Amino acid sequence: MGVAMFYHLTRSSPEETLLALLPRALGQGWRVMIRGRDMGRLQRLDTALWTDPPDSFLPHGMEGGPQDAAQPVLLGQGPAVNGAAGLFLLDGAEVTAEEARPMQRVWLIFDGGDGAAVQAARGKWKALTAAGIPAQYWSEESGRWEKKAESAG
Repeated sequence: MGVAMFYHLTRSSPEETLLALLPRALGQGWRVMIRGRDMGRLQRLDTALWTDPPDSFLPHGMEGGPQDAAQPVLLGQGPAVNGAAGLFLLDGAEVTAEEARPMQRVWLIFDGGDGAAVQAARGKWKALTAAGIPAQYWSEESGRWEKKAESAG
């Protein structure tokens, strides 16, 4: 069982945070799913993964193609059909404890300026830790990412 990592954004955009974390996950040899509720954001991420930074490329695909199961990074709104060991959640996308339990990492990325997003993240923290999933809370309030809380689940 891995860790649910809550990223409370106050300075960075979800895209910037994701683009910083994603290469680390791939460096571990993990396949990942990026799940969002906003298809426009997922399409912008699809473009960014091809071009940001300009001299790099992260192999990925948008959900709904014939090669979904083979994608190292799959962007979409549905289940992680690519054998993902990591799951990024954007825009309040959901995860159950049953889905999170076998993952190496679940990253919940939420906007600290959005009260509803903060409340939803608190609810997810309670649900996942009550189900025995270890969790960490990370904040960038000081200008750099710092772990502010941890639960053994």
